[in-house]
Amino acid sequence: MDKKRLFIGILVFGSLWGLTECIIGPSISDAGLPSGAIMTGFFAISLMMMSRMLFKQRGMQLGMGLVAGTLRMFNPFGGCVICSAIAIAAEGIIFELIWYKMSLDFIDLKTNTLKLSMGVISGYSCFVGAFIITQILTPLASSAGFYISNLLVFIPQILSRGLLAAIIGGITVPSILVFKNLDINNVKDHIFYPTAVAISMICWFAILINTFMIIGA
Repeated sequence: MDKKRLFIGILVFGSLWGLTECIIGPSISDAGLPSGAIMTGFFAISLMMMSRMLFKQRGMQLGMGLVAGTLRMFNPFGGCVICSAIAIAAEGIIFELIWYKMSLDFIDLKTNTLKLSMGVISGYSCFVGAFIITQILTPLASSAGFYISNLLVFIPQILSRGLLAAIIGGITVPSILVFKNLDINNVKDHIFYPTAVAISMICWFAILINTFMIIGA
């Protein structure tokens, strides 16, 4: 695939991911729902699966996580912005590791059981893995120091909270794979590039406007 098209794909899907984290995530949290599990199991997994399905490129989801995590840094919602940014980037890395050996055309997932299983594994691993990574890296980033005893206390809670993300992921992955025959290469350049850039810009502007509104409130 053309590297320029791949780069733009990372940019647009990473921007969409960042937008959901900055706009939809807080709304879910305000409603009293478990936003972390929902954001990971549905939004993060959906966007990473869609990009994998359309572009058929390894490494793309890592790039998306970095873009989305960077955009999350511009949104002041929540008690720990850097925690969220680290978690998002970590989800991209974990997804890449889980799906690295999987065929890019998903031919390995021949049954619905396998699709559901990969969804459960992806949702649970991304949520739990990212949560643990933030507990390690956030104290180091803030110079507070990391102590393994502090992490061990929260391990049972972290592992149990991943169940909802696993269930949602088990639904999300098979649903996305229904459209696995779609091919982004069929979209002409004169349509793909302007559309992708426009979507990315809309995401950035929406995040900036939301940030100014929160600061000014």
